[in-house]
Amino acid sequence: MRIVILSKGPGNYSTKRLKDEAIKRGHEVRVVNYAKCYVTVERSNPVVHYKGEPVIDVDVVIPRIASSLTKYGSAMVRQFEMQNVFTTTSSIAIVRSRDKLRSMQLLAKAGVGIPKTVFVRETADFDGVLEQVGGAPVIIKVARGTHGNGVVLAETRKAALAVMQAFYVEGVNFLVQEFIQESAGVDIRAFVVNGKVVASMLRQSLDDDFRSNIHQGGQGIPVKLTTEERKTAQKAAKAMGLPICGVDMMRSARGPLVLEVNSSPGFAIEKVTDRNVAVAIIDYIEKTVKTGRRRKDKVGA
Repeated sequence: MRIVILSKGPGNYSTKRLKDEAIKRGHEVRVVNYAKCYVTVERSNPVVHYKGEPVIDVDVVIPRIASSLTKYGSAMVRQFEMQNVFTTTSSIAIVRSRDKLRSMQLLAKAGVGIPKTVFVRETADFDGVLEQVGGAPVIIKVARGTHGNGVVLAETRKAALAVMQAFYVEGVNFLVQEFIQESAGVDIRAFVVNGKVVASMLRQSLDDDFRSNIHQGGQGIPVKLTTEERKTAQKAAKAMGLPICGVDMMRSARGPLVLEVNSSPGFAIEKVTDRNVAVAIIDYIEKTVKTGRRRKDKVGA
């Protein structure tokens, strides 16, 4: 097959791993920096251009879209979809996964455990918002963000009011979530491919940071999921319409709670768990293309 990996960083570990495993299986692989692509839109002729040349004769696209370039990157993916090229993650699923509110709404509708969450913009009823999530301490996060950026732990009512007031004045959409004390600084990343958990790790902050993201300096160790945790990860991936994703969960007194479903998860989990995530993705691609059974997005925007 002729595979295109849409990646802003050709030297990125995840990109290199995907390329290496695909080449080992005899596929032609090209890494394309989607940020430097452009598209021409005309009747019945959707084309993506890169370095002055049309990107044609492509069988599969693997999107590795950065959060900061969600709109532009998903537009490039959409152009390939219009050419009837198989994409491992659909453009609509990428956009959906980057919207924290939409993600929480979909997970809640599917019956997936999540921290109690309030979505806020211009309300000045800050005490009412705090009451809805059980009072301070609370987690306050901007509606769009990744890698733990734009997330604040407000330990007191006064601190929470100050943060919410600042967001209110700036007209920022934000979410207020209950703080799960028993899981502070610790979470679980489950890597899901085609409905199966292929690797899982526990992430622990190395200092007193409440965030456990590897990008924030957290440390990962292999972890065996409980049956409930495994089913929760699979259910979350299905609810988001993501055949390939990283599901981040917390262990709470009332069971696993999903924090986020990442549509472009990093491959650091391979180093931690010694599991070959890249080959699982290539295997999924081969089976899907061979059978011709491409998933249709049933979730919607």
